[in-house]
Amino acid sequence: MLSRVAERVYWQARYLERIENTARLLDVFSTLLMDLPKGTKLGWHSLVHITGTHEIFDATGRQPIERNVMKFLLPEDNGISIINMLAAARENARTTREIMPTEAFEQINELYFYAKENLAQGVSRGPRHQLFEEIITSCQQITGLMAGTMSHNDAYSFVRLGRDLERADMTTRIVDVGSSNLLVSSQSSTQADEPLTNILWMNILRSMSAYQMYRQHVKDRVNAEDVVIFLLQNDEFPRSLAHCISQLSSVVDELPNHSKSLAQIAKTYRAIKHANIEKLLGDGLFQFIDDLQIEIGAIHKAIADSWFLQK
Repeated sequence: MLSRVAERVYWQARYLERIENTARLLDVFSTLLMDLPKGTKLGWHSLVHITGTHEIFDATGRQPIERNVMKFLLPEDNGISIINMLAAARENARTTREIMPTEAFEQINELYFYAKENLAQGVSRGPRHQLFEEIITSCQQITGLMAGTMSHNDAYSFVRLGRDLERADMTTRIVDVGSSNLLVSSQSSTQADEPLTNILWMNILRSMSAYQMYRQHVKDRVNAEDVVIFLLQNDEFPRSLAHCISQLSSVVDELPNHSKSLAQIAKTYRAIKHANIEKLLGDGLFQFIDDLQIEIGAIHKAIADSWFLQK
């Protein structure tokens, strides 16, 4: 298949996964607003930092309060909002319609116009949860439709590469939610106490639809160490980092000219599986997550160098 087609299919899948995961992340923040006791506030600047958009947001000069952050990440025309990502996914789907199921393009198109009409309402808390649920469900339907109706050939391999690499990246960012100084008490600017931290980790699991699977694997109360181990190192849960990287290896191995990408994926997988999470939680998890995100970026570069047209 043509390099430009492979790249568009890859980015369509990445954008769809990023849209779904951004909606999940925003939803967990909104849920935390209701779960936290009086006197505890959310650090909204942490949200734009986790999504990797803090430099663009800071350049606007606006205060990192709830309304500004939600407007920035939902309906604003700034290149990185959900509406802009949907527009990019829609354009990539439109230009590859000859190899994509027609129903998939139609659903992406419908989701785009739904979001265009309703995203501004998400700035307010009232309709926000229903909006995010609709976006998440639609993205899942599109992903499932492509899995069930698209031939599992090279084109679908690039769908899987985009989806799993984006999912891996967002999993590291969502783990950052719990490990960052996200909860700020009105009495202190230090890390929130254990009960509040456990509420945070429980909501993080729910944001990834991981709570039930976590409870099946871990016969203990929700706690930081077990959650981080589950989300980073579990090989069975589809949204864990280890599982996503393992899936990338399986897909890449079936493509030609794969040696560079396969070597980088194997290097990243070893770093994940050999990590001592208990020790890192004491000191070093921030740096470890940063290093993993660099590794994920290196996987993307290896994929682009191997199969996409050089710009």
